[in-house]
Amino acid sequence: MNLVDRQRTPSYPPAEGLDRAEPPSPRAGGGARWRQRWGALGGTTVTSVILFFAAWELVVDLFHVPRYIIPAPSAVFRQFVVHFPLIWKYTLVTGGETLVGFVIAVVIGIPLAVAVAFSKFLERTLYPSAVTLEMVPKIAFAPLFVTWFGFGFIPKMVIVFMVCFFPILLNGILAFRSLSPELIHFSRSTGAGPWTMFWRVRLPASLPQMFVGLKGAATNATVGAVVSEWIGGDAGLGYYLQVVSGELRTDISFAVIIMLAALGLALFYVVTLAERRLIPWHVSQRVVHHRL
Repeated sequence: MNLVDRQRTPSYPPAEGLDRAEPPSPRAGGGARWRQRWGALGGTTVTSVILFFAAWELVVDLFHVPRYIIPAPSAVFRQFVVHFPLIWKYTLVTGGETLVGFVIAVVIGIPLAVAVAFSKFLERTLYPSAVTLEMVPKIAFAPLFVTWFGFGFIPKMVIVFMVCFFPILLNGILAFRSLSPELIHFSRSTGAGPWTMFWRVRLPASLPQMFVGLKGAATNATVGAVVSEWIGGDAGLGYYLQVVSGELRTDISFAVIIMLAALGLALFYVVTLAERRLIPWHVSQRVVHHRL
């Protein structure tokens, strides 16, 4: 480079901090990769759960809280292991009621949501009734179902169905109605028929809102099963929780509650996994993967 080129070449002041920047060390890169893998495997959640139980144990021991009020996590774990065969037996009962009621609600709720969204007659007749029944506490129907169907499996499953059905139906109706007019006009301009528009445009566009209802139903499913077992049950985790609470066995009660939480989380995780598989293109899923 000659003198003229040097004069023509503009010189810029170095950016602040660039002269002091150092390349990342291999150790730092390995630590970042390890944290990324740990976060992707749910390590942050596991760490927070461990810290929560450690703090719980410390507070109970430090303030000498009576066991019948709040037991220590070690006592809860000990009772969970001792009574695990009975807890597992009742988990199968409650899990069956939860799963069957949820699946029936999905099978009936989604097609009915499609019918209401595309039918003016059903919109004027069925939709107001569904909104009205959604406002009524479902537990009010439990004594009636026990009177009609007895103390067996059916009344509990029906309560779970009702708890799950209305969120799925109402969110499904909203999902199929939320398609923008611009997208409808554009699809029609390409010559797409009604079925093509439904399968290629309307259904994919409705899935994000539909999964809102599915996740809400999955959250409430175990609640419906437990409450129905409280009122008219002779088996299940809700029935067992009522029995041990009457005996002031708070340690066993917490063990049952932990199993109920695990049952609800399992169903919620299945719905979340289906959401990730079906709508990986949605912004919510992109944000989740970016955070991981």
